[in-house]
Amino acid sequence: MNDRRTPLTVEVTGSKEQLVIDADRLIVAGYTARDLATVEAHIAELEAIGVPRPASVPAFYDLDPSLLTTDPVVAVDSESTSGEVEPVVIRHGGRYFLGVGSDHTDRVIERSDIAAAKAACPKPLGDVVVELGNDLDTVDWDSLLADSSVDGWPYQEGSVATLRHPAELLERMAGVVSGTTGDIVLFCGTLPLLGGTFVHGSYWRMHLELPGLTVLTHAYETKQRSL
Repeated sequence: MNDRRTPLTVEVTGSKEQLVIDADRLIVAGYTARDLATVEAHIAELEAIGVPRPASVPAFYDLDPSLLTTDPVVAVDSESTSGEVEPVVIRHGGRYFLGVGSDHTDRVIERSDIAAAKAACPKPLGDVVVELGNDLDTVDWDSLLADSSVDGWPYQEGSVATLRHPAELLERMAGVVSGTTGDIVLFCGTLPLLGGTFVHGSYWRMHLELPGLTVLTHAYETKQRSL
């Protein structure tokens, strides 16, 4: 992994506290739907386009924390990339926070190596988070709603209740990924695509709606690096 890490500053909604996030680990969880039949159907869809079956369900991809960014413009190496909205749990100094992010991924590389495909792209993260304190049950996970759009078109929309609770993900993660006792950023999985197929657009917008009308949002644009 790259030892170079640039800490990110995020603001805690309500208190306006500024957090400097310098995570020890960045973990992206995949195949996190609660319904195993739904997971199997998704795996089968991906296998049909050449994406290999994961070694475990849920799957946990241990990535370089330097991929995290709150920048409004991110550089990618390929035209064949796409994002997807995800609730993001941050453990910082023993406290938990909830944010919204995008597991931007190279869809061509994904057909041969999922971990490499995720590692090939930045991981955008909104710069406003909600504090959960020491208890991940502070927020009613099943009441959260998420959506995304690409180039102004709806891309994903639905309830986070379809995803495994982050407390369960953290417990499972600890069993398969070593050294995750410190500060971590965990991407918790995503929702089905409204159109059923990946879109390789340029402008991505993510929302995560919490009870009480709190909405976490993040928008970013992708720019292909010059060859």
